[in-house]
This record gives sequence, C-alpha cells and structure tokens, in this order.
Amino acid sequence: MSKLIRQFFIPSILFAVILASCNLPRSAPQTQEPNAIFTQAALTVQAQLSQTATPAPFNTPTLPPPQPTNTAVVLPTLPPVTNTSAASPTPLCDLGQFVKDVSIPDGTTLTPGAAFTKTWRIRNAGTCTWSGYSLVFDSGDAMNATSPNPIPTVAPGQEVDLSVNMTAPAANGSYRGYWRIRNASGVFIPILSGYQGKSFFVDIKVAVTSAGYDFYTRAPSAVWISGAGTLTFGGPDTDANGFAMYADSKKLEDGTFGSKVLETHPQWVDNGVISGRFPAYTVVQGEHFTAKIGFLALPDGSCGAGNVKFQLNYREGGGPVTPLGEWTKSCDGTLKAIDVDLTPLKGKTVEFILAVLANGSSGQDWAVWIRPQIAIP
Repeated sequence: MSKLIRQFFIPSILFAVILASCNLPRSAPQTQEPNAIFTQAALTVQAQLSQTATPAPFNTPTLPPPQPTNTAVVLPTLPPVTNTSAASPTPLCDLGQFVKDVSIPDGTTLTPGAAFTKTWRIRNAGTCTWSGYSLVFDSGDAMNATSPNPIPTVAPGQEVDLSVNMTAPAANGSYRGYWRIRNASGVFIPILSGYQGKSFFVDIKVAVTSAGYDFYTRAPSAVWISGAGTLTFGGPDTDANGFAMYADSKKLEDGTFGSKVLETHPQWVDNGVISGRFPAYTVVQGEHFTAKIGFLALPDGSCGAGNVKFQLNYREGGGPVTPLGEWTKSCDGTLKAIDVDLTPLKGKTVEFILAVLANGSSGQDWAVWIRPQIAIP
C-alpha cells in the first residue's frame, strides 16, 4: 500500500471510531480514560494494517515443457558409390612358387649314411622365362649335396621338378637344409609359399632302424656246400655228404627243447665241413649277430662226442671270404651264447656265411644254431 493511502486511511479510521463511540447506547455509564480509548483504536488499526500489508505467499509457477519442433537434421553429403576395384599389384618378372615335395617328405627317417634324392616341384609364377637359372644351397645342412645345380628353361606358369642327390649324416638327429633359386644375374628370386618367402628345404631324421635278418627263416634260400658239393636244404639227416635242416622240438644237449633250431652237420669224414652262404644284406649301424650254439642230445639223452668249430664269415661283392668270429664247442651239456658287433660292416651289403668244421671225427657232430639272427640289441 502506498504512503499516501496510509496517510489518508488512518485519520479516517480514527474519525469513524470516535463517531461510533458517540452513538453507542448509554444504558450503563462507562468511565474510560481518553488515552485507553485511543490505545485500543490504535491497536485495531495496527492489526488491520498488518493483515492488509502482508502479501500472500508467492509460488513460482511451473512452466510447461517446450513443444517439440520439426527442425530437420542436416545429413552430410556422401560421395557417390562407384564399382572401381582396388589396383592390382604389379606382376613380378622373377617369382617362384613352391608346389610340393615330390620325394622325401619332411620328417622322413633315414639310416645313417643312406644316399637319397630330394625332389621339389616349383612353378614359375613370374612373367619372365627362367633361362640360365640355378638351384643353390643357402643354409643349414648340405648333406654332401652339389651346389649350384642348373635349372632347365622354364616358361612363365610352367612347373619344374628340381632334384638334388644327398647323403644322410652319420650321427642320429634331425637335419634341415635350405635351398634357393638364383637368376642369370646372380640375384635370388622370391618364392611364394616358401620358407620366409624366399627358400624351400629338405628335412630328415637320421636314426638307427633295423629290419633285422633271420637266418633260420632264410635258411632254405642259402647256398649249402660241403666237401662233397652243393647240398639241398632239408636233409635227410642220414646224408653222408652232410646236411642242413630244421630241428625244432628236438632235445638239446642242455636238456631243453628249442625253437628255431637250425641243424648243420658237416660231411661225415674227418675234419668234414659244411657252410651256408645267405642272400645279401645291408648292415645298419648298431646291429649285432646273435645266436646260441651247441649240439643235439643223443637218442638216449646223453651228450655225445660232438666237437666242432662254429664260424661266422662274410663276403662282400663276390670278394674273398672274411672271418667275423670262430668258437670251438664240444658237447658238454651247455649251450654257448655268441654276440658279434657288426659295426665294422655298417652300410655295407654283404653275404653272411655260417660254417661248421669238424675237429677230427664228425660222427656225432649234430651241430645246431639256435635263433641265429641280426638285430639291434
């Protein structure tokens, strides 16, 4: 309320109060002091002023949410789609590609010192004809191979088989040799699908493996000879020229009954001889000849008077007969085990010869070889 209204309103109120007091009925006389009347009127006016002057509490109005607009989103302008393909790499003049191992797959196991031929199939994947190119040993194990090796003319897209003669190392182990192709200018060319994109390799293992040699099984194939000439394997055991035959399940001088028993009786003369030359065999490192030697027991179970020399000999390439071992044995109720290390013959192809020589009379020389064989112990 403004100041002017207040100035006008207050005197008017006071005047009304005074006027009203003059018109009140006078049933009972009142004795009020003028100051009291004024004070009461002032308080009444003050209360009204307070009610009038105090404004109502103000509440902040809640505004409605903004209405959505239809403002369009501006999209970036994309370049038009085209079907243009990526640029192809420039073809190379000199480029090879490994196709496959033709021989000696990776990890092939060979015997020590074995000769072999490694062959790779390679494609000319470049645009230039290979003329005057060569196969060259790069690194690793050469395995006694010759390098470089000339490559025949190969047109682009054509495949060629490249071969190298090698020899397996003498010691057991794993071996690998890397090879590359060199052009006529002396530059090595890259190899697709090759090792590190530049080479290809031969990978072998060298280990002692033995197929073994069973003299018992091969006895019918041996050439049997005595002083009387060539003998037929299989007896009979009454042949005075000597005989060679199987004697399985017969009682031996030690009282046992053996299996894989090869009986070789010399010619029935003093100091008679019988020998069997077996088909050739290539000796592998680590192999041994093993057998037990002795005599058959007599029909009454006694030992008899047998006394001979057992021999193991060999012949290489039709050459002279060379001894490997000799054991003198008499019929004494025991069998003798023999073991010959064939290391000096490793890698050689030889004919082994089993021989029995009578020491004097041969009348009771029922000599036997029990499980004669070559194997790695």
